[in-house]
Amino acid sequence: MLLSFDVASQAIAEHDHWHTHEHLPERLAIPGFLRGTRWVATRGQPRYFVLYEVAQLAVLSAQPYLARLNSPSAWTQRMMPHYRGMSRGFCTVAGSFGLGLGHVADLLRFKPEERMAASLQRWLVEEALPGLPHQPGLGGAHLLVGAATPTMTHEQRIRGADAAVDWAVVVTGYEQAALDHSGIGVSQLQSRGALGVQEAMYRLDYTLSHAEVEA
Repeated sequence: MLLSFDVASQAIAEHDHWHTHEHLPERLAIPGFLRGTRWVATRGQPRYFVLYEVAQLAVLSAQPYLARLNSPSAWTQRMMPHYRGMSRGFCTVAGSFGLGLGHVADLLRFKPEERMAASLQRWLVEEALPGLPHQPGLGGAHLLVGAATPTMTHEQRIRGADAAVDWAVVVTGYEQAALDHSGIGVSQLQSRGALGVQEAMYRLDYTLSHAEVEA
């Protein structure tokens, strides 16, 4: 599940405290949730990018997750109105290369031109992404493809309807300069049929796993 959003400036400090100490532990306690990672923009928008890894896509439509969304805590209800411009998508991992998680990330969100979607995906998973983790300064490259529309829940009603996520490329590493020269960028994607490409650079802010919550 990929989320990208802004938060009202006066609520940023409380948001980060809530997200770290209540929201992520609550989500990672749900069966099937594996890891949640929050990123903060260093260049571009929106400010936040959050990625939840789950055992399978069905986890995101199962009762344990929906029960939390429809019964938000008092603190969650207080935070929801401060969200701005939320995009939220349930995605399949169409390609994943490399190991580990770097502390810097390049996020590219876009919609494929319909007639070029197959060739764009083939180029990404067969040519563009596999070699990136081997470049100095990089560690992982992933293609996420929107696969399901999230159900409207009480939590979403409080903050307002979420925008969808189509496709996203996430490249992580340990050197910002390497991300800047990875060879995957707006112009490269546009030339192969990506529409409305939005790019932003992020730093790792906080990450939590299900195993840590259980322990």
